[in-house]
Amino acid sequence: MTVPLIARGSLLAAIASSLLLSGCLMSTPPSQITATQKPGRDYQELTCAQLIDELGSIARREAPLAAAQERRVKMSNAQALMIGIGQGDGAEATELANVRGEREAVREAMIAKQCGK
Repeated sequence: MTVPLIARGSLLAAIASSLLLSGCLMSTPPSQITATQKPGRDYQELTCAQLIDELGSIARREAPLAAAQERRVKMSNAQALMIGIGQGDGAEATELANVRGEREAVREAMIAKQCGK
């Protein structure tokens, strides 16, 4: 049995569009999420001890967000395999970028105050 030329063309178009869409809306791995720029003035008034405490607090917030984003990446990849489109990034990625921005602002304040020297 031969497949008509029109049906073959439609099949090829469907496969091509599926392959193109499979790269759409993929979630960003946590290692590739960059810090959102945060002003350091929020931390200028803190002492070195307070800055160290703040850095610890930020680290405790960052770890579960990175883990949640990693889970989202895995689910998005599985979804893309099944239906051809991933989940994209959600609130986890946004919050992770914000937390990383806070971390950088705290580190800058620590450098300015010469904490740890």
